[in-house]
Amino acid sequence: MTTKTFLITGGAGFIGTNIAEKLVSEGQVVKVVDNLVGGNDKRLPKEVEFNKLDIRETEALAKVCEGVDVVIHLAALPRVQFSIQHPQETHDVNVTGTLSVLEAAKKAGVKRVVYAASSSAYGDQEVLPLSVDLPPQPKSPYALQKYMGEEMMRLWSEIFSIETVSLRFFNVYGPHLDPEGPYALVIGRFLKLVKDGEPLTITGDGEQTRDFTHVRDVTRAVILAANKDTVGKGESLNVGAGNQTSINDLAKMIGGKIEYVPARLEPKHTMADISKTKELLGWEPTVKLVDGVEELKKYFGLV
Repeated sequence: MTTKTFLITGGAGFIGTNIAEKLVSEGQVVKVVDNLVGGNDKRLPKEVEFNKLDIRETEALAKVCEGVDVVIHLAALPRVQFSIQHPQETHDVNVTGTLSVLEAAKKAGVKRVVYAASSSAYGDQEVLPLSVDLPPQPKSPYALQKYMGEEMMRLWSEIFSIETVSLRFFNVYGPHLDPEGPYALVIGRFLKLVKDGEPLTITGDGEQTRDFTHVRDVTRAVILAANKDTVGKGESLNVGAGNQTSINDLAKMIGGKIEYVPARLEPKHTMADISKTKELLGWEPTVKLVDGVEELKKYFGLV
């Protein structure tokens, strides 16, 4: 890969830290923008240029974007439940913030923007696996906001000729996850509960399924999307493991006592159709959930 300059918004977060580490290891130039609401810049490689900045500060962001080849836009206020409780606040960051990123990139002449979209855009569908050809059916403000970001990416490609690609992440987990944080919520929370000697709390009957995807696989997909000339016209692609695991089965994998609590508003089942991602990016997942969970148990000091 030729040397490029990358800017990662939300780059001090869980996924951003993994991507920054990988890009630095490949000899790429990396800038990070993060307001540190959910990030930790102390984990970033020393080679990274860190900028404490809110993505809604468009003019300041445009200056940081100068000389950047690719923006990887991860910054967001995640969590479905949080967005239900705070729809205006999350809209401002997730929608207005994404608009600000696109405008800053346009002003600075950035060639490509890779956007972290969300599988939550699908909502509940009658068929599995979830194909990008299915009509989105968001069930929460967060899901709607992330889908609106995809549409902005598509439009900015069409109108302003910025290369964009949206990657719909399915439940991401792996090293650097914050058990208190928004990503990999179930796995992170379960591991912390086990460490604290508490029972694993499962919402509803636990038969809801998720497509758990390791952050190393997500990182590879993002870097491919940043570089491949087969994408860049506003495409949306799934980044998932391509299988499903029930929360009950996940709890058995992690181990510990189980306690059931009332169900909450969330899609019942998710599983990614990754055929288009394989076709356009030449990508497929490599980390099995059982191996990823064992690695995290060691990371948390549980084995």
